[in-house]
Amino acid sequence: MMSEKLTTREILELKARAHHLAPVVMIGQHGLTESVIRETDTALTAHELIKVRVLGDDRQERLAACEALCSAVDAQLVQHIGKLLVLWRKNSEESA
Repeated sequence: MMSEKLTTREILELKARAHHLAPVVMIGQHGLTESVIRETDTALTAHELIKVRVLGDDRQERLAACEALCSAVDAQLVQHIGKLLVLWRKNSEESA
């Protein structure tokens, strides 16, 4: 399960770091597939902080996909703006 929740200050710092990032994962018309989960997991391992674009106009579906994705890859949602999600997961290797 996920480690401790991010503090407000940490969330603000992560939002600032994510501002210039481009989305690296896209949840398309087929929704949350195994390949999307694998791609997200790989991107989080490489970068810790990523943006995910969710296609589709249904806000509830986007929120459900976000929750399922965070759960599947053990990540935390930093920010949700429209169709963009910012996800964060601490790398297991402690890199100073």
